[in-house]
Amino acid sequence: MKYQGQTEYDHKGPSPKRGVLLCNLGTPDAPKTPELRRYLKEFLSDPRVVEVPRLLWWMILNLIILRIRPRRSAKLYQTVWSEGGSPLLVHSKAQVAGVKKILDEKFNADVPVVLGMRYGNPSMESAIAELTAQNVRDITVLPLYPQYSGATTGSTFDAVAQTFTKTRWVPELHFIGSYHQTPAYIHALCESIQAHIDEHGMPDKLMFSYHGTPERYLHNGDPYHCLCHQTTRLVREKMGLDEDKIMTTFQSRFGREPWLQPYTDKTLEAMPDQGIKHLAVICPGFSSDCLETIEEIDGEGREIFTEHGGETFHYIPCLNSQPLHLDALAGIVSKYL
Repeated sequence: MKYQGQTEYDHKGPSPKRGVLLCNLGTPDAPKTPELRRYLKEFLSDPRVVEVPRLLWWMILNLIILRIRPRRSAKLYQTVWSEGGSPLLVHSKAQVAGVKKILDEKFNADVPVVLGMRYGNPSMESAIAELTAQNVRDITVLPLYPQYSGATTGSTFDAVAQTFTKTRWVPELHFIGSYHQTPAYIHALCESIQAHIDEHGMPDKLMFSYHGTPERYLHNGDPYHCLCHQTTRLVREKMGLDEDKIMTTFQSRFGREPWLQPYTDKTLEAMPDQGIKHLAVICPGFSSDCLETIEEIDGEGREIFTEHGGETFHYIPCLNSQPLHLDALAGIVSKYL
């Protein structure tokens, strides 16, 4: 007997597929004030990102922040924007294409790989709809944040789950929480750093700068701070670097409450007086170069260091679509295909 509305899946049509959803933070659609206002409103309205009582934060966000910050942010985005869009979008698309190619060639796994942004476009909902349209019934979700944080990885899970509250038939899901200690990822970081040292020499100090979060997130149980330090340690150990050659700092703080320390900008100010004249900075918490790495570190950070007496400043780019990084990402998702 076949009930009304029942569809036969056993013998008709192509077999269900496995697919991969790569997720990143997101980007405005254009480097203009209206687009930045929409993007920042979505981003800063996420209770995972800003853990402040909702009514109080609504007033601060809508009456103060969204009246001031979009215009400033638009000017910054204009300095890094390209014909293909924001750097984050360009690199994320290249990662999707690269991972797809490796899965096809090395793992003989013909699976769809799509990109979904937590905020902005392509949205998480549209990415999942794209997979569904390709008959994907088993999805591996990889947020492109190496170190888990509730504000990033946790929020991505929320968005995926929210999308499926509107779906009658929920597919099989494999959600990868972090990959900060994956050997292939650590190897890719080490090779990137070594290539820089081979070209520019050993710096007086190698700074690992990660995106910051409020200190209270750590005290409330978020493991992000510990995972960042673990990444730094694993790279240092694999490369055989002395502890006094490296340090971990945190950037991009916002607001008045204490954030994870030491702060990247304050550390850059103090380094020249400590005899550190040659500095290299890498941002292992970012899988793709973006406004926070290009403008904040390679731009503003460089100015801070040199204005306070530093002589040589190098920014080591994110892994982006480097072959070893793509191999690492493809290897991580291949275990679920």
